[in-house]
Amino acid sequence: MPQISVNDITIHYEESGEGLPVILIHGHPFDATMWSPQLYSAFPGYRLLAPELRNFGRTTSPVRPADLGVYARDIFDFADSLGLQKFIVAGLSMGGQVAMELANVNPERLSGLVLADTFAQLDTPEKKQWRYALADRLDTEGLQAYAVEVLPKMLSARSIAENPTLASEVLLMMQRCPAQGAADALRVRAERRDYLPVLSELDLPTLIVVGSEDAFTSIADAELMQRGIRNSTMVIIEDAGHMPNMEKPDQFNEALKNFLALIGKKS
Repeated sequence: MPQISVNDITIHYEESGEGLPVILIHGHPFDATMWSPQLYSAFPGYRLLAPELRNFGRTTSPVRPADLGVYARDIFDFADSLGLQKFIVAGLSMGGQVAMELANVNPERLSGLVLADTFAQLDTPEKKQWRYALADRLDTEGLQAYAVEVLPKMLSARSIAENPTLASEVLLMMQRCPAQGAADALRVRAERRDYLPVLSELDLPTLIVVGSEDAFTSIADAELMQRGIRNSTMVIIEDAGHMPNMEKPDQFNEALKNFLALIGKKS
């Protein structure tokens, strides 16, 4: 796995293809492995890059994030190190919120935005309290038990029943996530900004994707984002849960390829 050292962090990443750069940002508590169905599929004309966020996967740093802006700066530094002035960014769940922060900080550097199974509005007080409590638990226990508990919310019931190999892969990916990185991210996300005003100011080609059976982010959450973004389209992946890129890779890849083709024509 290639790596790049920038500032206080060594970023590990996966890469495939050549052409217009597309940076894929993983969700919580995952790593670059979650993008394997995209990295190992044919996306002719595109260079797919899947970095692992600060203290996730194999990426390490002694500095813990104070806000989502730290993750966004890491991604911009990663792009700078590779000589990428502009790029398309795609993020799932937490990765989508990091992508929204990139759009907030410097939208001029983005050629397009993909927001998968994520939401832009602030957490409710109850959800915020839940994130802090879970962070404390992960600091103490690690992710072994939590991963087992949350798997039925990460994947649809149909995905688990029909694809036990996928269920095992997702479970193991969660269980190997560094506890500190997972806990830090929960606390940071609890204090994130409301991204709905940010999205309303964007004039950026945007694709919104959501699994029809997602237990974390609803179709209504996706529709709320779409209504607020001028140049956006939305795709619902039927029978998928929170990880449609892994559960229904053919449908997800088709939606992504169609979106990238539109951007490619404008480049």
